Amino acid sequence: MTGFLAPAYGERSLGDVLPAVAAAMDIPLGTSEARSGLELPSAAAYVVFLVDGMGTNLLRRYAHAAPFLASLSEDQEAGTAGVPSTTATSLTSFGTGLTPGGHGLVGYTSRVPGTDHLLNALQWRKDVDPVEWQPNQTVFQRLGEAGVPVTVINKRVFGGSGLTIAAHRGAEFVGADRVGERIASAVALSRVPGSLTYLYDGDLDWTGHKYGVASSPWLQQLSMIDAEAEQLRDALDPSVRLLVLADHGMVDSPAASRTDIDDFPELRDGVALVGGEARFRHLYCSRGAVDDVVATWSEKLGDKADVMTREDAIRRGWFGPVTPSVLPRLGDVIVASHGEHAVVSTSLFQYETTLVGLHGSLTPDEMLIPLLVS
Repeated sequence: MTGFLAPAYGERSLGDVLPAVAAAMDIPLGTSEARSGLELPSAAAYVVFLVDGMGTNLLRRYAHAAPFLASLSEDQEAGTAGVPSTTATSLTSFGTGLTPGGHGLVGYTSRVPGTDHLLNALQWRKDVDPVEWQPNQTVFQRLGEAGVPVTVINKRVFGGSGLTIAAHRGAEFVGADRVGERIASAVALSRVPGSLTYLYDGDLDWTGHKYGVASSPWLQQLSMIDAEAEQLRDALDPSVRLLVLADHGMVDSPAASRTDIDDFPELRDGVALVGGEARFRHLYCSRGAVDDVVATWSEKLGDKADVMTREDAIRRGWFGPVTPSVLPRLGDVIVASHGEHAVVSTSLFQYETTLVGLHGSLTPDEMLIPLLVS
């Protein structure tokens, strides 16, 4: 089944954004790998506003709820998330400039190699050092070494989290729980010439997960994001560029469109551990069971998902170049859902079954992200 959108690594993906910002500010990052195919207009300073879950297709589909951002989207080309199209993977690509196969945060949950445990990348684990898990220098660190004042503005609870350390170390963290705080902080910080300020808002994603996209709460939240972005643009000095982007989009997955692993015991045959997320599963298999698992899952899911070996997914270029340490974090078998389909497990991931909006796969609604400069 067709309908997947390949990630635009090296051109217009999340990993290309910060290198492009550095180039627009005439800041050398010092490595050929840091060069980006994305070109942004020059500016004295940049403010980057990342809205979790605000995919390009959603923004254009519901333009009436976000007139400011939708007007910017009309004549600016979209970018793409990486694979899987999920927050931890996307934010780390954004922060490091690397593809998922390079930075190693390959999903919402992934296997800790040599164990039967999963790392939940949003909650982290005390026995996993985020610097060891993601040892690559971030773009924030490179910018800091180049003398650039770099700041991350996020809710206070995220300060010092495993994901923040893995993806955003090297930037000063400013805790701000309210919209007014975020805008005021960003405006003040942007007055420093040659500065980069990054702020994050996760409320639209949370609302979409709980109520679904196009629900009344989601549309109201989108309108609030639009007002926040417009207010921020108005408050910034004209010499400062504002770049609004997202980490992924979202699709609604009704209960009738889901496959619950618990209802089909044959789907657990040969599977030692289930990871990933509902739209993009990592299946970690028992020794010698990979071919049987691919056959069983392919027969059961049919055109609802692409089921393939890890090697096939790598050959497709989904993760970019994969380093040896990252390879065992990827499932032996990958299950990427089409349409509204999702693979859930009431026993393993009960909370996930309560969510309406989901993401992680490669459909355009999940992959396309805005890259809006004003």
